Amino acid sequence: MIRLSSVIDTFTPDFLAHYRDKLTSDHLRALAAMQRCRTKASPKMQVQCSGCEHQILVPHSCGHRHCPHCQHHESQQWLARAHQNVIYDLLMRCSWETVRTFSQNDKQLQGTPGAIAVLHTNTRQLDYHPHVHLVMPAAAVNGKQKKWRIKRRGTGKGKSKGVYLFNEKALAKVFRAKFLAGIEAAALTLPSHYPKEWVMNCKSVGTGEKALIYLGRYIYRGVIREKDIVASKDGQVTFRYRNGKTGKMERRTVSGADFLWRVLQHVLPKGFRRARNFGFLHSNCKRLIALLHVVLKFNPGQASDWIKERAPILCTCCGAVMKIVRTRIRSLFSGPMPIPIAARGAC
Repeated sequence: MIRLSSVIDTFTPDFLAHYRDKLTSDHLRALAAMQRCRTKASPKMQVQCSGCEHQILVPHSCGHRHCPHCQHHESQQWLARAHQNVIYDLLMRCSWETVRTFSQNDKQLQGTPGAIAVLHTNTRQLDYHPHVHLVMPAAAVNGKQKKWRIKRRGTGKGKSKGVYLFNEKALAKVFRAKFLAGIEAAALTLPSHYPKEWVMNCKSVGTGEKALIYLGRYIYRGVIREKDIVASKDGQVTFRYRNGKTGKMERRTVSGADFLWRVLQHVLPKGFRRARNFGFLHSNCKRLIALLHVVLKFNPGQASDWIKERAPILCTCCGAVMKIVRTRIRSLFSGPMPIPIAARGAC
């Protein structure tokens, strides 16, 4: 397996030469953190064997949310470039406002839905493609009437036949209008040309468990797993990805600098929340959620049964589990860093 830190070490000079003008302080911090991740340059923690008292120093992970190496465990647990904060926030808010409007106007629902929204900025090929995924039950809460309403699938003749939840074309039109209005309200200049027809996809995902696992990978793991970086040589990096249409694994080879840009262009602005809960799934609705657990006869404790414990560090001498006795031991390594001093000061 090729570590991302080694790719950064190899291609940083070329990468900075090509993309320095496009990099923000968030990009530079992410690059520095992922370069140090679990290397000689990172701080160390001291671990001691519970069996034979053998001790070793283990490099700390960088903890950066876009690092594919140190965030792998967390991914298993969570079951517009120039104005990213504004545009990404609009994407998430307008997505929620669209489905909320449709839910409130729907004859069967007539209430406020709940949704978990997750922002994605990339395709499987690491191309830049900002979009939002919403996972929401086909149900809504009517606060005034204190009713829980469920949406039944369209079974009649005509346009409603086979449509799940809401009409996709209608959703796209309303979302487009809300999003463009939000851009104008933010005093941003719209491009001279933009598509008249936008695309939204609305489909059933059963209980939603698999959908949440899929989305959880993007929240903590970053845009690529290190085991999917299959080659780094001759100035190029080859990575593999799953073709969404065929389901087969394919490979793509790009220059080292281009690869690093494909990774870093998806770093979000500092403090931006990639995942948000809306409606009756918002954290402020704990009492309502607890009531729904009772009404729907749902045991929330069962949802955590699948959670795995973090893999332990095993002693190389006797195989026993080692325990951490000290952390954040400063490294004496003085290797080269990717961020120039001037850029660091600007952060």
